[in-house]
Amino acid sequence: MKTNLAYSAYSQNNVSIESSEKLIKMLYEGILRFASQAKRAIELEDCEKKVYWINRASAIFAELINSLNYDGGQIAYYLNGLYIHQIKTLSEANIQNDTKKIDQVLHVTKELLSAWNDEISDEMAE
Repeated sequence: MKTNLAYSAYSQNNVSIESSEKLIKMLYEGILRFASQAKRAIELEDCEKKVYWINRASAIFAELINSLNYDGGQIAYYLNGLYIHQIKTLSEANIQNDTKKIDQVLHVTKELLSAWNDEISDEMAE
């Protein structure tokens, strides 16, 4: 059920998931899209949409936390803390109508996506 939540939080109708690697990439891209829309809603002073998009981005981070494999080493613990911090930052952005906090989440997520893409490229090269 939790996987369905993450999938629903990002996907549109008829998107097929080819691999767990592609799902993670899609989730990061979803966060970027939703956080950008939340930022735009803050700029337009649209409280309802701001809350909606922040909640969507936060739900993806929550699902990423739930999917961590702690048997894989210290990286899962690091990512857990990082994801929790992003949810906290999104909550602060929501309460304070602060686009700079959204920018922080966007920056971190872009870095995560870039690192993820690099890791996948390295694995494919092997």
